[in-house]
Amino acid sequence: MKPIFESIPLVKNENKKRFEIDINGKYAFINYGEFGNQIALVHTETDSELAGEGAASAVVEKTLQYLEANAISLLPFCPYVFAYIKKHPEWKRIVSPKFKGYDKL
Repeated sequence: MKPIFESIPLVKNENKKRFEIDINGKYAFINYGEFGNQIALVHTETDSELAGEGAASAVVEKTLQYLEANAISLLPFCPYVFAYIKKHPEWKRIVSPKFKGYDKL
């Protein structure tokens, strides 16, 4: 994660059902669904002004840290999150073994 994003807090916006970071009024976020002690991450998006700056990776990393710290099991339906975990296999530790694509991570 780029140092610029380290001090930006992750917000769990329950009204919008997304994890988000606010970078000077521009957002990077991941939509989620909660199922008991599991969270499905379904879509990652960043404002176009943040494209190529690492904001999407930052919000994913911060969200995975949040899930681990809160002992929440992950269902990575979002293709970006899925690819991020493939690239950073240490995060497979928080993926639910019941996730259909678990063996592909």
